[in-house]
Amino acid sequence: MSYQFGKVPLRQRIAPWFAGFDGPLAFAVFMLASAGLLTMYSSGFDHGTRFEDHARNMLIAATIMFVVAQIPPQRLMLAAVPLYTVGVALLIAVAVFGITKKGAKRWVNIGVVIQPSEILKIAMPLMLAWWFQKREGQLRPLDFVVAGGLLAVPVGLIMKQPDLGTALLVLAAGMAVIFFAGMSWKLVIPPLVIGVIGIFLIVVFEPQLCADGVRWPVLHDYQQQRICTLLDPTRDPLGKGFHIIQGMIAIGSGGITGMGFMKGTQTHLEFIPERTTDFIFAAYSEEFGLLGNIFLIGAFIFLVLRGLAIALEAPTLFSRLLAGAATMIFFTYAFVNMGMVSGILPVVGVPLPFISYGGTAMVTLGLALGILMSIANSKRLVQS
Repeated sequence: MSYQFGKVPLRQRIAPWFAGFDGPLAFAVFMLASAGLLTMYSSGFDHGTRFEDHARNMLIAATIMFVVAQIPPQRLMLAAVPLYTVGVALLIAVAVFGITKKGAKRWVNIGVVIQPSEILKIAMPLMLAWWFQKREGQLRPLDFVVAGGLLAVPVGLIMKQPDLGTALLVLAAGMAVIFFAGMSWKLVIPPLVIGVIGIFLIVVFEPQLCADGVRWPVLHDYQQQRICTLLDPTRDPLGKGFHIIQGMIAIGSGGITGMGFMKGTQTHLEFIPERTTDFIFAAYSEEFGLLGNIFLIGAFIFLVLRGLAIALEAPTLFSRLLAGAATMIFFTYAFVNMGMVSGILPVVGVPLPFISYGGTAMVTLGLALGILMSIANSKRLVQS
């Protein structure tokens, strides 16, 4: 009889790599990814290789998530300052000699053409979490002012490109860190009140503000047109208002149970513009109806709540702030996309996580998930 000693089965060797993965978070992502593949197959089956490419992008995101999950939060913190510095430098390069496409200067050629604003979606919360970690226990009002300055620089550069959607995502991630770091409600409530009053006044005086020839300061013409179209899509039903009108028709035609998989008329007769990217929620709603939307929104709520739970249980201030900001990335993506397709927010270029087609956005989501998994793993190691 012969025995083999020291030979460890493959399953036991790779088990530690997955030991720190958060089960509930992985389950929420699996459900959303399944819904995304199902929707992409229906809306993009006659759209070239969109379904295959979407599946490939998901595999890339999963690989990135797996790799980042193995990196301890302490090492992630070391990347904060270099990544933020490189990101801002590239944004300045875009402003000076960037590549312009369709009226927007968002890309720069550094041997390969990249969109530097995407880097800031992760670099911004990393930088602010590092900043507050260094001042733990001795926070002063000036520290929040400096944090606001660190946030304002990239957001301003991104808005100048112009790219309102990405600027909004970077701003939301940064503001989440500042808020979770302990910013007083006294500083939060006044801007919210001013914003609500401003929205009310715009709605009331819409006929005057959106009249031909009236120009708003600060905003670009196309941004003003998007707001005016949101308030009254029938102003230009075959032009600027077409997206909103067709999106609402598709959502309404889905009813309670939906028209059925592969049976959406608005989708397959190509009335829905960008049906595989920004407006895929309209295609999903048409085929799966209110019940499908309840499932989708419930999955996003579960993901966000699980991410916030990971943040609450994180062992360090840096980890808590970073996990909270990474979670808010998913919330902002989903809320803004569903809001614009439903006609309650202006149309901006924000995809629906795991559902919309898009390689760059999927990479960002993979990074955010990897960060959450890394922080969940660090909590487990501390407890053990």
